Amino acid sequence: MIKLQLRYLSFFFAIISLLSFFNILYSNYLNLYLNLDTYYLSLIISLILSILSYKIGVLKNKITIFEKILTVLLGYILLPLILSIPFYFSIYNLTFLNSYFETISGFTSTGFTIFDNIKHIDQSLILWRSSTQWIGGLYFLFSIIFLIDIYDENFKKTLTNFISFDSSEIFKQAIKIFLLYSGLTLIIFLILNFFSIRSFNSLNLAFSLISSGGFLPVNDLSLIIKENTQIIVISILMLFSFFSIFFSYNLVFLKKKNLNFFYEDLHLIIYLILIVSIFFAFF
Repeated sequence: MIKLQLRYLSFFFAIISLLSFFNILYSNYLNLYLNLDTYYLSLIISLILSILSYKIGVLKNKITIFEKILTVLLGYILLPLILSIPFYFSIYNLTFLNSYFETISGFTSTGFTIFDNIKHIDQSLILWRSSTQWIGGLYFLFSIIFLIDIYDENFKKTLTNFISFDSSEIFKQAIKIFLLYSGLTLIIFLILNFFSIRSFNSLNLAFSLISSGGFLPVNDLSLIIKENTQIIVISILMLFSFFSIFFSYNLVFLKKKNLNFFYEDLHLIIYLILIVSIFFAFF
């Protein structure tokens, strides 16, 4: 009998609830009532699913790696389904397939969109659209921790000194990743604000940059980035997702680690230096 670790998914249903609540506050604060009911609906559904999956997700027997993979795959199907609710029930008469496509595109940080003109979309829905990228990036990072047993020993050593993760260790590492991911998002947001980018645009760009997403809050980035200093800052902030989040993780939680912990990202640094050097040499 296949056992799915639903308690793993309950955490992300809870995050969707928090994002829904944040959009409700944002919509009420700015009097954006066009799609307000859709966030209440996503809040209720995600909260119920979070509680139910947490209650029934307790497993007495150890879950196999095959069942872990199925759990992660289920999340890639089910979580975007809940995230698509505000799109489907919005005032824009989107079909279910278009709503689900937009959500999947954000959740996987692909960046394809069904919207022709972003400026015609309600600000709260634009923010929700960007949020799908943020939670998708977090889900990917958590899934690496959750599926740690399928990776080789060298990759495991970039995360922890433990050869194998038990439930408590997975939880401990996941919390650290969540705090780091959220902290980096906040840092990007504050830096963009400091360089005179509107708070709404800064928040949406922070969600896109940290998750390597492709969604923008406007039709063209040039409508936001108008100064050379802003271009340079955006370019530098892109490096936050260029390097593995675990690179930042190991820098923050550095405890007598050797260069093996940074092996992959050192190659990326060398690659980046070569690309930049070639660019300045020929362009």
